[in-house]
Amino acid sequence: MSLITRRQLGRVAVAAAVAGAGQTPGLFPAHAQSANPIRIGYAMAMSGGLAGNGRATNLAYQIWAAEVNARGGLLGRPVQLVVYDDQTNGGTVPGIYTKLLDVDKVDIVTSPYATAMIAPAMPVVMQRQMTFLTIFGAGVNESFKYDRHFNMNVVGDNMKETYAKGFLDVVGMLPTPARSIAIVAVDNEFAQKAAESARFHAKAKGLRIVYDRSYPPSTVDFTPTVRAIQSARPDVVFVASYPPDSNGILRAVSELRFQPQIFGGAMVGPQLATMQAQMGPILNNLVNWDTYSPEPTMQFPGVAAFQAKYRELAHKEQVDLLGNYIPPYAYAQMQVLEQALKRVGRIDQAALAADLHKSEFDTIVGKVKFGPNGEWAEPRNLFCQFQNITDGDLEKYKRPGTKVILAPANLKSGDLRAPYGPPA
Repeated sequence: MSLITRRQLGRVAVAAAVAGAGQTPGLFPAHAQSANPIRIGYAMAMSGGLAGNGRATNLAYQIWAAEVNARGGLLGRPVQLVVYDDQTNGGTVPGIYTKLLDVDKVDIVTSPYATAMIAPAMPVVMQRQMTFLTIFGAGVNESFKYDRHFNMNVVGDNMKETYAKGFLDVVGMLPTPARSIAIVAVDNEFAQKAAESARFHAKAKGLRIVYDRSYPPSTVDFTPTVRAIQSARPDVVFVASYPPDSNGILRAVSELRFQPQIFGGAMVGPQLATMQAQMGPILNNLVNWDTYSPEPTMQFPGVAAFQAKYRELAHKEQVDLLGNYIPPYAYAQMQVLEQALKRVGRIDQAALAADLHKSEFDTIVGKVKFGPNGEWAEPRNLFCQFQNITDGDLEKYKRPGTKVILAPANLKSGDLRAPYGPPA
């Protein structure tokens, strides 16, 4: 992997700061703009509730593009990224992809971040028969069944049977067997699928479901919800939430001094440096879904080098400071695209999709192969536990031992601690 010079990193920083613009200026030397670039277009949450993840994803893409162009481009052509801000609003997404394909005439499209943003793009992409590389969707293609869809996510193509399995395996690690579980989820597609998986595995394990509710995305005050869960006296609590509500739920749990044996599940937000700094000891012993942790079992070739580059830019660009969640997968997504394009040797949507179906890819998050539905052939849902958290200092999250992996067994790096709650 070629190294980016400090000057090239500066160009990346300028480009990554552009939100809501089309073509990202400043990333390439002036002569490259006239060299018939390969244009890759996408919408991204540069503002709104998912901006923390969206901006971090965009920075990872920019780092990849700068590296590729430093090596001479792809297929003898420079790479150019065209990005528009979807504002974390699915309603903006179809118009953006229509513009990318019909007005900007990009060569390749990748997706916005997250299930709720990807689904609205699918009809536009399918109508134009584009190969579509998506990032962190969850079961989007179950209903579309589009054979040119490929998702960079650890979830796999049977979310009901695989997603929450690791969480319930962790429940089985308790010294005194759990008897009951509470399930709460925001009313969106990802969270509802996660909750469905939790129900499936809870019933298989013989756990009694004592609370099972959804809440609207507009919810701000979670104290009544947490009080209701607390009154049900569950041994285990599974929460499926997006960043704004994850914050509110955790604060309500802390204020009410609720300490079940295991608390966590599918909360999006605790993976991010901002929430880790803000929450501090509130995260202690939280067991939550994740995708990457710097544990010895996940030291894949190239990931540390990527994170060093990312972290050099992250503070200036005001994105997630650690890059321990989505950025390695966003970079790996573009590695997959690069390898497929090199094998195909041309921009050919059908041939590109065929290669993505049949090939295995070497990436900084390990080897990746897609199954028939375009999801990972082998799911890799991590369930990690925050341990020894006494403050909001982020340095500890760069080292092993702070976010230990409990499941799956082949990546396990530590042992469960219970109950949930800050250290005494």
